Amino acid sequence: MMSSQEKATAYWKENLRYLLILLSIWFLSSYGAGILFAEQLNAFKIGGFPLGFWFAQQGSIYVFVILIFVYVRLMNKLDKKYGFDE
Repeated sequence: MMSSQEKATAYWKENLRYLLILLSIWFLSSYGAGILFAEQLNAFKIGGFPLGFWFAQQGSIYVFVILIFVYVRLMNKLDKKYGFDE
């Protein structure tokens, strides 16, 4: 059985892993798709607008909001896994 300190350490390691993954996805969708890969993505269109422009203007915001919901869901599962849920 894990001690309280071991549980807290494992919890935060897993939490930080989730954060790094989700922030990487957000970085790639905002900076990567909106700036670095914009020229290649502009070959495709969404609603008549080039895809690179769309990501720079709106797509990264949508991705961020979706990631918030994903993070909440992951944290609820993590809280239950380590017994920190209410």
